[in-house]
Amino acid sequence: MERRREAALTGGTAGRRLTSIDGGRGDGPAEPAGPPHQRPGGVRRPQRTDAAQPPTVPEQARLWHVVLSVAGQVTPLSALRASLERLAHDHSFFLTARYAADHAEIRYWEQARDLHDAAAIALRLWGEHKATAKLPPWEIVGLEVVDRATYHKRVAEGFGDPPPHLGGVHPY
Repeated sequence: MERRREAALTGGTAGRRLTSIDGGRGDGPAEPAGPPHQRPGGVRRPQRTDAAQPPTVPEQARLWHVVLSVAGQVTPLSALRASLERLAHDHSFFLTARYAADHAEIRYWEQARDLHDAAAIALRLWGEHKATAKLPPWEIVGLEVVDRATYHKRVAEGFGDPPPHLGGVHPY
């Protein structure tokens, strides 16, 4: 299939190059099909110096599975549940939260360029939503960030099963 596509793109001739497009499918840099363009008076137009540079493609954001563990002083369960539900409403990609009076675990998907960005966002999550979601003044005591492929591989192999209650906020 690849050989057929190659032949179709190059016109079936191995030595032929696409010359109308900079960086065509030839062996080297593209050459103009005809003589270089000249300005009136015989002055040649300067060649582009960036023709050999491929256009930059913006990096794609990836999905990361995040498990954020927080803990602190005992908090009334009803107030904690309401806070976690507000956090779930505010944060997109929220999967689930489990909680007890003195600790909680939040699982969600984060969209970020790389692991460093995903971890940085996760480490700021609790503090940034503390006021709006009325979260308790707990500290982050654990963080796990894995890419989507690793998460799905773990689940397929029977490790890292999804929590028993997908979606929502549930007690341990």
